[in-house]
Amino acid sequence: MKLLEVAVAAPLQHTLTYQAPDGDEDLLPGTRLLVPLGRRFVTGYLLGPAPDETTDHTIKKVREVLGGMPLFPADMVPFFRWIANYYHYPIGEIIKTALPSGLTAQSRRWIRLTAAGKKQLPDMASGMTADWLPNLLNNEKLSPAATRTLWNSGQRSTLLQWQREGLIEIIEEISKDATRSKTETCFRLKDDAGAVDQVKLKPSETKTLQILAELGRNDAEVPKRDIIRHYPGARNALKGLEAKGLLSILERKVYRDPFGDTLHVPPRPEKLTAEQSTALTEVVCSLDSNKFTPLLLHGVTGSGKTEVYLQAVEHALRQNRSALILVPEIALATQIEAHFLGRFGDLVALLHSGLTSGERYDQWQRIIHGHAPVVIGARSAVFAPLHNLGLIIVDEEHDGAYKQEDGLRYNGRDLAILRASLGNATVLLGSATPSLATYANAVAGKYRTITLEKRVADKSLPDVEIVDLKGVKTVSGQPPLFTPQLTSAIRKNLANKEQTLIFLNRRGYANMMICKQCGIPVQCQHCHISLTLHQRNNTLLCHYCGYTLPGATVCSNCQSTEFMNIGFGTERIEAELARLFPLAAIARLDRD
Repeated sequence: MKLLEVAVAAPLQHTLTYQAPDGDEDLLPGTRLLVPLGRRFVTGYLLGPAPDETTDHTIKKVREVLGGMPLFPADMVPFFRWIANYYHYPIGEIIKTALPSGLTAQSRRWIRLTAAGKKQLPDMASGMTADWLPNLLNNEKLSPAATRTLWNSGQRSTLLQWQREGLIEIIEEISKDATRSKTETCFRLKDDAGAVDQVKLKPSETKTLQILAELGRNDAEVPKRDIIRHYPGARNALKGLEAKGLLSILERKVYRDPFGDTLHVPPRPEKLTAEQSTALTEVVCSLDSNKFTPLLLHGVTGSGKTEVYLQAVEHALRQNRSALILVPEIALATQIEAHFLGRFGDLVALLHSGLTSGERYDQWQRIIHGHAPVVIGARSAVFAPLHNLGLIIVDEEHDGAYKQEDGLRYNGRDLAILRASLGNATVLLGSATPSLATYANAVAGKYRTITLEKRVADKSLPDVEIVDLKGVKTVSGQPPLFTPQLTSAIRKNLANKEQTLIFLNRRGYANMMICKQCGIPVQCQHCHISLTLHQRNNTLLCHYCGYTLPGATVCSNCQSTEFMNIGFGTERIEAELARLFPLAAIARLDRD
């Protein structure tokens, strides 16, 4: 009896031991299993052989192997264990979070009314006030969701009693994966070409065979959609040819394409700058050492960090090692993907939450099968099932978007460093403004620092001026929205027919409305924070939960209707700009 250590997709802080199914004793870590848990079946993930421990408990057997192929390599198991221990999160739930969605088969119950129940339950239900009984009597069944609610609400004993009395049937079934591989139907001419002369063919069938022969040269399989694109009449002709035994039909796996229109990217530079060459040499030496090496690439904007990334990945691929590139947001993943697609083509896979479940599943399959050794993605891509990982790049490592704030709360940058340390890989943290933690580690010597102080082609850095508002003349004790320096700069831009971008991280017209009588601000009744005035719709809005009030409201404390606006947002800025520059074309871009 071979015992397996399994992490189940359930809120359990420890792993469980199961017997291997008959005939499948040689399962690999990362394989997805269907295992019993209490009275139900859930998805489990094989971590390896169970520790040798003597026990008097009965060990249950794995019911079914799901999918067959492992979904992550064995060297990721210590990675998952470390995360579970550090973040105090169930390891099975961690693996479920890491994998593409829709891959958690489990048992579910639903209730069906029997013939005896149809006769007896209406009379029994007359004295009951349960709101679910009419649903059962009218539809003669309860959905899995309704059954689950009843099962967990204290009605279990009643349902089991009715089942023993033959009034209902409680049916258990295994849910199917919501995400599956995509296939397409293909055709190929059979080897016995002489049989064509012995069969009477319709004109449409003859034409279909000609097209298939042209498209399927060298005995290639031809997708059905390609045949129909050349000849729409082939749709019915293919059925006839298959029935006459002239065609072979097969289903071929295809990958859904998550890549949109590729952006234009500059060609590979003929020569790197001196700073880029020094930086690349540092990274290459780290890769050649095959040891965990954390590097900080501290380079100003426009200094050519992306080209260093690209050539570092090239070196990792020459070593037959894979590379992971993390970016803080999906928009940046789309931007950097063009550079890597132009350089590495089909070797690149994309992983982020903007993909459909099918696209993410297909990209995951390409990675686990070794077809895509270069992965680009947001923070969740740190779980990519890469084999022989050599290089991890964390671009804009200071960005707060690397922190996951719900479910499994983790920092993608920190997990990237952890994964590199467990796999003896090089991790390259790139930023023009490193986080305080990274900078402190670099100063302390824990990270090696690579500096890029100049822009490519010696382009000048932008002039930056900080205006101290304490020195600006106030209006009624308040500083103006626009200082004279800013107003003058905008006016100069307009005269030169140039554009101006003005950033403000607050929506709405005013931050709050305060009662003139008692000084109490209008607050959200759920979150107890000040409501923001949105003048366009004349509404007061909570930016946390979405609670709204009309702009013409009454003070909850003293019932006064006189309020004073405090603070400003993008709506107020837009109105002020329109007043100062009436001839300018002004556009406001925010979530509203």
